[in-house]
Amino acid sequence: MRKNQMFRALRWSFLLFLGFLVVTQQVLSNGPLVNFDNNVNHTHHPQFSGFAGFVLRRLDDLGLRWLTATVLIIAATYISYKFKTWRPINLAVLSVLALNFVVGVFKLFLGRTKPRDGFDLLHAGGMSYPSGHASNAVLSWGILAYLIYRYARVDKYQGRLASAAVVAISLTICIVSLIRHTHWFTDLLGGLFIGGALLVAVIAVDRYVPSESQLH
Repeated sequence: MRKNQMFRALRWSFLLFLGFLVVTQQVLSNGPLVNFDNNVNHTHHPQFSGFAGFVLRRLDDLGLRWLTATVLIIAATYISYKFKTWRPINLAVLSVLALNFVVGVFKLFLGRTKPRDGFDLLHAGGMSYPSGHASNAVLSWGILAYLIYRYARVDKYQGRLASAAVVAISLTICIVSLIRHTHWFTDLLGGLFIGGALLVAVIAVDRYVPSESQLH
């Protein structure tokens, strides 16, 4: 049973990573998705100031690496203490390290500039692709929701609500990034794919080797 769950999760992780590679190929080859980037970039971007601008910035903060990592580690530590197992902390640390390594490598390798720079160039010292905000949101909030679902033993309805909340946060961050002109559309799409791939991969690891608290 555990192996079936792991292989199913790994298949989904592979498909999501394949989606990420397709988007990456589009960015590298200046494909149709990059043309869509330019179309989005040339549309009117409303300017929000005052309270509206403050709210947009705070929504964008939900994808900040230090914020998501801090919340995840604190929550995982509490769950570990409550259920007397190191597994939540291990999964949280694994998620943070995997995300920073994979996303960081692609950011450095591609060096894509941001739309605010006024041009779209690769290997120019930029850090735009893939979006760290989008990938952080999917992976960090997703792992948090998963830990709550696994250890708090909530019902399936509550689990679906938690999943919907992760989707809502991730999409909100993407929309805000487009409004604020901080990322290309493909940056965000690639971030969602790679964040999702890593999320499902971490879940696959947890499903294959359950902790004692999960067995009992």
